[in-house]
Amino acid sequence: MTLAGTVAVIVVAVLIGTILQRLSGTGVGLVVAPVLSILLGPALGVLVTNMTTVVSGFLIMLSVWGSISWRRFWLIIPAAVLGAVPGAWLVAQLSAGWLSIILGSIVVLALVVTVSLRRLPEWPGRVPGVIAGFLGGFFNTTSGVAAPVMVIYSRLSRWEQISFAATLQPIFMTMGAASVISKLAMGSVDTRAGDGLPLVWVFPGIVATVIVGIAVATLLSRRVSASAARRLALVLAGLGGAGAIIRGTIEVLA
Repeated sequence: MTLAGTVAVIVVAVLIGTILQRLSGTGVGLVVAPVLSILLGPALGVLVTNMTTVVSGFLIMLSVWGSISWRRFWLIIPAAVLGAVPGAWLVAQLSAGWLSIILGSIVVLALVVTVSLRRLPEWPGRVPGVIAGFLGGFFNTTSGVAAPVMVIYSRLSRWEQISFAATLQPIFMTMGAASVISKLAMGSVDTRAGDGLPLVWVFPGIVATVIVGIAVATLLSRRVSASAARRLALVLAGLGGAGAIIRGTIEVLA
């Protein structure tokens, strides 16, 4: 694929992910990570996804500030930062093929669990939040996808949807930052990869695309329900996850 084609695919993926996240609370990691993994390779693709969640989480957070549960945020985030460290180490140890297979498998398995476990027993207290934070930080660093873990936690804790969707934004922002910092500090990702992609322009481009996505989502929010946006995000994530598994399998067997 040409450089212009690569940039176009990244822009479309980030735009769709941002729109779905603004409408339903999740979407950027689910949609962007598998697509960018196939396009840029799993390590660099997930790193760019993590960068995207920092921007999207911050900007969307500003519009839902009043509904954020900071108590839940501070329960989850310390464990999430800790979970990012072994995730960054694992990324450095695996080949691109195996990392792609693991990424796709995490996405597909998490989606199956999320969809199939409609009703879970109530699990009150701090322990499930800490566990969800650690697993979310680990999965976010390795695969760019923490939303299914958080969805399962919300069902266990009976977290009200409006507060949950709002609080996810600073959670995703902080998880993304922890993932980027840990992987760059440990040298887990070769930032020179990417087939000539000018990474120096990636972050400003992500900011501009996310701003456009939020504006579009604001217009669509009057016509598209959160549940419809969530279903579309799950479908796109499933397709992307399957594609990542296929790509990884081909690389491993080659």
